[in-house]
Amino acid sequence: MGSVEDLLLPTVLPDALRPAVARAEERLSDALIQADRLANQQQLDPPSRGYHALSKERREQLTRVLGLSEFALDSLARYPSWLMHLDANDELDTAPASEVQRQWLVEALAQAEHEAAMQAALRRFRRARLLGIVWRDMTRPAGTDMWATAAAVARLAEVCLEGALGWLEAHFAPRWGLPAPRADGGTQRLVVLGMGKLGAGELNLSSDIDLIFAFPEKGTTEGGKREFDHQEYFTKLGQKLIAALDAITADGFVFRVDMRLRPLGEGGPLVGSFAMLSSYYQDQGREWERYAMLKARPVAGDLEAGFELLAGLQPFVYRRYLDFGAIESLREMKALINREVKRRGMSSNIKLGPGGIREVEFVVQVFQLIRGGRDTELQVTSLRQALTRLPDLDLLPQAVVDELLPDYVFLRDLEHALQALEDRQTQSLPADDQDRARVAEYLRLQDWPALVARLEAARERVRRHFDAVIADPEEDAEESNGSSREEIDVTLDELRALWRHELAKEEALGLLRGAGFQEPEATLRRINGLRQSKSVQGMQRIGYERLDALMPLLLNALGENDAPDRALERLLPLIEAVLRRTAYLALLRENPEALGHLIRLCAASPWIAEQIARYPILLDELLTPSTLYAPADKQRLADELRQTLARLPEDDEEAQLEALRIFKHAQVLHVAASDIAGARPLMKVSDYLTYIAEVMLEQVLVMAWKHLVRKHGYPKRREDARSDADFIIVGYGKLGGIELGYGSDLDLVFIHDAATQGTTDGKRPIDNALFFTRLGQRIIHLLTTMTQAGALYEVDMRLRPSGNSGLLVTTFDAYADYQRQHAWTWEHQALVRARAVAGDDTLAKRFEELRREILARRRDPDQLREEVVKMRHKMRDHLGSSPKAQEAGRFDLKQDAGGMVDIEFLCQYAVLAMSHENPELLAFSDNIRILETLESTDRLPGGDAGRLRDAYLAYRDATHRAALTKQQDTGSEADFREHRQTVTALWQRLLEPDA
Repeated sequence: MGSVEDLLLPTVLPDALRPAVARAEERLSDALIQADRLANQQQLDPPSRGYHALSKERREQLTRVLGLSEFALDSLARYPSWLMHLDANDELDTAPASEVQRQWLVEALAQAEHEAAMQAALRRFRRARLLGIVWRDMTRPAGTDMWATAAAVARLAEVCLEGALGWLEAHFAPRWGLPAPRADGGTQRLVVLGMGKLGAGELNLSSDIDLIFAFPEKGTTEGGKREFDHQEYFTKLGQKLIAALDAITADGFVFRVDMRLRPLGEGGPLVGSFAMLSSYYQDQGREWERYAMLKARPVAGDLEAGFELLAGLQPFVYRRYLDFGAIESLREMKALINREVKRRGMSSNIKLGPGGIREVEFVVQVFQLIRGGRDTELQVTSLRQALTRLPDLDLLPQAVVDELLPDYVFLRDLEHALQALEDRQTQSLPADDQDRARVAEYLRLQDWPALVARLEAARERVRRHFDAVIADPEEDAEESNGSSREEIDVTLDELRALWRHELAKEEALGLLRGAGFQEPEATLRRINGLRQSKSVQGMQRIGYERLDALMPLLLNALGENDAPDRALERLLPLIEAVLRRTAYLALLRENPEALGHLIRLCAASPWIAEQIARYPILLDELLTPSTLYAPADKQRLADELRQTLARLPEDDEEAQLEALRIFKHAQVLHVAASDIAGARPLMKVSDYLTYIAEVMLEQVLVMAWKHLVRKHGYPKRREDARSDADFIIVGYGKLGGIELGYGSDLDLVFIHDAATQGTTDGKRPIDNALFFTRLGQRIIHLLTTMTQAGALYEVDMRLRPSGNSGLLVTTFDAYADYQRQHAWTWEHQALVRARAVAGDDTLAKRFEELRREILARRRDPDQLREEVVKMRHKMRDHLGSSPKAQEAGRFDLKQDAGGMVDIEFLCQYAVLAMSHENPELLAFSDNIRILETLESTDRLPGGDAGRLRDAYLAYRDATHRAALTKQQDTGSEADFREHRQTVTALWQRLLEPDA
C-alpha cells in the first residue's frame, strides 16, 4: 500500500514546477514503502494509509509544500509518519502554544540519559515543529501571516533553549552541583538573553540566534562532587548549551548560536555576572552595543533576573535626552555594511543590500535610540510595535509607515521563501530557474519577473525612506537654500577652514563679509575664542568631531539671518553650555531645520537664547515646528503632562519634579516662539502662560496631596466623609487676572474647608490644621525647589489674610470672616483679580460666591476714592521712576503716573464702587473684560474705555517685548505720551477731580 501515485496534485502548481512535484512524489513513495514495511514488522498501521485518507484540500497543500520546499520533502521522506502526527495535533493549521510545546519537549527529553540522546531528541523536535511552521507559512490558514510565522519560530527557539538548559542543569547537578543562592535567598540560574530577531520575537525560518549569557551573583556551587566558582560553572553550562543547539550531528542542528554580541565579543568571557555587565556597559559600552541591546529580552533560564539585569542597563540603552549622536553611529554602521556588500558583490541581498530588511530596521531603531529615553512607548523589542507607534509620536508620517510596513512584510516573506527551500540561512536571490519559480509561487506571484518588479519597487521605497531619516545633513544643504551642490560644498569647505583657523585673516574676514556678517572682526574673534577655549581644547575626540561638523553648518545658516552677528553672539554661550553634552551638537547638526529655528529665535530674543543655554533639553522642542509655534490649550497641556508623568515611576518624586520643570520650560518656549513669530496676539500669549501655570498647580496639588495622604491618611471632613480634597489654590494678581508674563511669579492663597477639630485617619494621624499647613508647605516646596532644570515658579504668599504674619493655609470660614470684618480696602482691590485656579470644584464655587458678596458691598464712594488714591500715591512714591530717570525722559510702564497700575486701580475702583448696582462687573477678574463691561453697562463712555484698553494693551505688549529682549519695563516717555495723557486725564476725572 506504500505507493502514493496520484496522491499529489501537480496542477495546483505552475507547469515549471511539475518536475519538482514528480521528484517529490517519487521520494515520498519510496519513503512510505520503507515505512510501511517497518510498520508491518512491528504490527502497526502503515503510514501510507493516513496519506491516502487525506482530503483533497490537504493533498493540494501537501503538493504545494513538497513542491516548494526541499526541507519539507527531506523531513517527510525521513519521517513519513510526522504528517499524521502534525495533523492530529492541529499543527498544520494552528501554532501550538509555548506551554504545550514545552510539555512535548520535556516528555521527549525525559528518555534521554546522555548528551547524544538529548541532542538527537532536540533536533527531531525542532525539525517537526519547523515543518509545521513552514507548512502553515506556505498554506496560510486563517491567522497566519509573516508576523505569526516569525513569532512561531521565536517561540520554538525559546522552548528549545529552556528545554536544553533544564536538562543540562539536572544532568550535571550530581557532578557540578548547583549555584549558591543569591544574597536575598533566591535561587540562581543562568540568564539567557535573546538578541536581534529572537529578542524581538520575530525570528526568521532559518535564522541563527544571537545570545548573551549572564548570572546574578558570584559564589560557589553546592551539592556536587566538587565545587565550582560560579564563573566557571556558568561558563561550562553555557558551553554545553551552545553545543546542545549548535553542533551538527546526523540529525542536523537545532539553531546556530552566535555569541559575538557579548561584551568584548569573541575575546571576552562567555558568561558575565550582573555586576561585570553593568560595569562594562557603563564604562566601555559602544554605540553599536546600544543598538544591539534594543532587542535584548530574557528568553530562557531565570527570566525574572534577566528583566532585573535589563532594567539596570536601561540608562545605557535609552538616554534621558534626545540622542542624535545615534544617527552618526548608525550611518557609520550602514556604511561599513555597504562597503562589505559591495566588496562581496551582494547588492541583490535582500537583507543587507540597498532598500533591504536592515534599512527598515535602521529607520525604526534610530528613532528608538534617539527618543526611546523620552518616549518610553518605543522601549519595545518588536520592530512591528515600534514602527506602528511612530506616527502617534509625530516621528514618522502615517503614510510612510503605511509603505514601510507592507514592504518590510514582503521582504521578510521573501526571506522565508528563500530559507524554506533548504532550511538554509540565506538572503540572496536564487540563480536556478526552478528555485526562482518556487520562490515566486511561494509568494503567490505570477512568475519571477513579477517578483523582481515588486521587489525593486519595495526596495526603492525603503531606500527613499531610509535616506530621508539617515541622510547626512550636509547632503541636505542643497535643498535648504536652492544653491547647487558644488556651491554648497565650496561654502561649507571654506567655512570649515575658517573654523579650523586655516585661512589667512583677510581671507577669513572677506568670507564672513560675503556670508552677511556686518562685524566680521568681532565675529572672527568670537569664533577663534570658542575654538581656543579650554572647554573646546579639552573635549574628547567624538565630541570635538561633532563640534567640528556643526560649526560650518552653523556659520552657513547664520548667513541666512538678518542679524547674523547678534545671533552668533547669543548662540555661542549655548554652544559652550553643551560642549560636555555633545548629543546636542549632534542634534543641531542632524537637523538643519531645527538649527534654523534656533538661530531665528535667538536672534530675536536673548531671553530665549539664555533659557535654552540654561536648559539645553529645550533644543528638543525645535524638532517639531508644528508644536513649537502652536502653544497647547489647557486641555491639551493637561493631557500631555499626564502622558509625560505616566512614563515615570509614581514613587520617583525627583524624576517627576524634573519632568514638570522641563515640561513647563518647553511650553513657555512654545508661547515665546509663537509670540516672536507674530502668530499669537498679546491676550492669547497671557492666556497660554496662565494655562501653563494652572496645569502646573493642578499637578503639584495632586502630588502634594498624595504625599501627605500616604503618610497621614485623609483629613476629616465636616460631614465626616472623604473627598479628593476640600482645598483650593486661589490665584491673585497676574495669575488671577489671566495676565501672566514670561517671568511672572505666582501670588497664591491656600484655603481649606475640612473639619477644624478633626484628625487624619492614617497610621500616623495628625491634626487637620497641621495636615493642611504641611500640604501648603509641600506645594510651595514642589513649586520653588531648585533642580537641574531650575524651579517651576517663584511664589508670593503675602496676600493671604494678615499677610506674612497670618496662617499659611486658612479655613474657608476664617477667610470669609477676615474679608467681611478685617480686610483693608487694598485687600478688596486685590480680590477683584482673585479666582480659584486649582482644587476642589465645590469649594471653588463657594469662594466665587464669597468674592462676589464682598466686592458687591455698597461702599461710601468718597471714602473708597480717598483710600484707593492714597494707596496709589504711596506705590508711585516707592516704586515709580526716580526724578533723574524722569528728567532723562524715561517712563516706568507699570508704576509711573499714567501707567499700567493706574488702569488696574481704575478697574478695581469701578468694581468696588459700582458692582452693587452692576453685578456684571463681578464676572471677570481681568482688566480688559472689566473695561469692556464698564462700556457695555454705560459706566464708562465707549471712547474712554477703548482708549484705556488700547493703552493697557500697548503697555503689556511692551513689557512682554522687554521680557523677551531682557530689558527693563521702562520706555521712552515720548513713545507712550499719548497713552499716558489719556490714562492720566481719566484718572484725574474719575478719582482726583479736585486735584
